[in-house]
Amino acid sequence: MEEAQQIRSEILVERVFDAPRELVWKAWTEPGYVKRWWGAKGFTEPVVRIDLREGGRYLFGMRSPEGQDFWSTGEYREIAPAERLVFTDSFSDAEGNVVPASYYGMTGDWPLELLVTVTFEEHDGGTKMTLRHEGVPVDEDRDMAVMGWNDSLDKLAEVLKELSRG
Repeated sequence: MEEAQQIRSEILVERVFDAPRELVWKAWTEPGYVKRWWGAKGFTEPVVRIDLREGGRYLFGMRSPEGQDFWSTGEYREIAPAERLVFTDSFSDAEGNVVPASYYGMTGDWPLELLVTVTFEEHDGGTKMTLRHEGVPVDEDRDMAVMGWNDSLDKLAEVLKELSRG
């Protein structure tokens, strides 16, 4: 018996920030900064725990405008300061236990673990950031994930503007 294979895709987002690469790196790796920009428009990030070392884990608690919490966790696979950050990405509960996407009412055949690679390059006095999120199912939830990344990165751009102004 053959099983239908879910088609998965990669989300690819490139942004150029008017901020030095080291500052963009800090914004991705220091909890105080991540709390300010992670999550879609209107969402907050009340919990950000980061153990920034290869094999270290993170736990992020994101809250919707309606007060629903969404948790994610993962493991840092590769860390090249101010150059490259590679980590797994999984839905989780508040304790960091991996849960299926259906736990949050999402449809589609989401894998329990996805892979995110973020690179940082000097670019005309600023920083070009390239994000690859691998393994996202091709369905309506993919569009929501793309929107979430774009909203988050819009918020990141605002935070970087504030920080650059000093």
